[in-house]
Parts: sequence; structure tokens; C-alpha cells
Amino acid sequence: MPALIRPPIRIGREFTPAAGTRVHAAVVGPAAAEEVVCVHGLGCSHRYFMPFARALAPAFRAVAVDLPGFGRTPGPVEALDIRGLSRALADWLRASGRAGAPLVANSVGCQVVVDMAVHAPELMGPAVLNGPTMDRRARTLPRQLARLALDGLRERPSLGAVLARDYLDCGPRRLVATFAHALADPVERKLPRVRGPALVLRGTRDPVVPHEWGAEVAGLLPTGRLIEVSGFGHTLNYSAPEELARITRDLLDGERPIVRRCSWDVCAPPGC
Repeated sequence: MPALIRPPIRIGREFTPAAGTRVHAAVVGPAAAEEVVCVHGLGCSHRYFMPFARALAPAFRAVAVDLPGFGRTPGPVEALDIRGLSRALADWLRASGRAGAPLVANSVGCQVVVDMAVHAPELMGPAVLNGPTMDRRARTLPRQLARLALDGLRERPSLGAVLARDYLDCGPRRLVATFAHALADPVERKLPRVRGPALVLRGTRDPVVPHEWGAEVAGLLPTGRLIEVSGFGHTLNYSAPEELARITRDLLDGERPIVRRCSWDVCAPPGC
């Protein structure tokens, strides 16, 4: 019997006046499906969320936003700090009619989502914090750079080309300034303000988010749980999109993510 060939999934584009600019978002999935908002990390854009977006479709419609200064969204001359980025995200959620949508964030994007919970809790939906930064035990530039360099060896090789394009788009000045803002952000003080359903995810080979930090983040969230995906690094949305999509669907369907034996081993400590 011939193998079933899936048709290519079309990527739509949105440009919404918000946050003093025209905010771009890539959209994947049926128009009638429930939407999931994807929030990128440091220097990144919608591009590295596309594997995850395709894995969610057609059950959900993924909307991967480019925050000001990144991807296809123009930004101010000076890089926004975490509060500035979270206010921009909040303004875009209001302008695009997506208040309360589920949020799937990666890395520094997790800091942006957590910060939004402080000043705009009414906009928060269920949250999936994938590789949340910054580990308070290693909140220095040299240690973070060393961890990122190590993680680069553990990701899919094709991720490098995607990130190189994104870093070129945002420019080195904005990239370095945003990194400094992220290092200065005391995210652990804000985590108790995330009141809705929340999951913390990390790959077991992620040097940027060690197990101890992931467990601390989950413990500080009022309803947080930690799930570890065996064999992957920091960007599960790119390197383990099918597993991240399954965990996200379980959360949105109101199910507790289950330990399953498949191409990825999911661990929900404690008790795994």
C-alpha cells in the first residue's frame, strides 16, 4: 500500500498595527481551529517555530509572532528590555483579538510571557514554558555563552542556518542589548504571578536550563509541572516538535501529560 503523502502546509502572514509598529506573525493551520501563540527567544523569530507549528496543524492554528526588532517586525532604535517586549506582546494580543490564547514560549520568550503575567494577567492563557531562562545560579554572560555554545552541539544542525538569518535580521547591537536585559531580569520573583495552567519543559540534554533550574521554575508556578524530554537540547520547538505538540495538545485538552515510550521519553519529575 503506498505511503500517505501529506500536502504541504501553507504559511500565512499577518501584519497588525500594535506596539508602535507593524507586528508580523506567521500563521499555520485552519482558520477555524483554536489558536496557539508562539513566543520566540533571544534574537530569534517565527522561523524556528515552524516545525512545531506544522506538528500542531490541523488540530490547532499556530500563530508565531515576531516581537519588535526581530524577524519581520520593525523595532525601535534601542532594544526593548523584558518589560518593553512583554508590553509589546500584550498590545499585539489585544490588537489582534487573541487575549487569553494559549502561549508556547521558548527561552527568553518565557521571560517575556512571565513578565506579561505581572502587568496584564487578563491576557494570559495556558502557558507552556519551553527551556525557560535565566538560571539564577548562572546569570552571567560568560556562563550563559558557554552553555549556549554547548547546546549548539546538541541541536539539529539545520538550526544554525535558521538562527544565523534571524541574528542577521536583528543585528548584533540589538542581540547583545537584549541579552543584557534578559540577564538582568529576576524572573523567579514573577513566577508566582502566573496563575493559570502552566507547564515547564526542558530537554534532558539542555545545558542552558539544568534540571535543578527547571524544577525550581515549576515549583514557583502556582500550578506548574516539569516535563523533561529525553535526548534533546534547548529548542524543543525545532528539535522535538512532534513531542512538544503532543504535550501542548494534552494541556489544552485538559489532560495530564502521560509518560509514554516512543521516540522521546517524557519524564514528569518527581515520581518518574
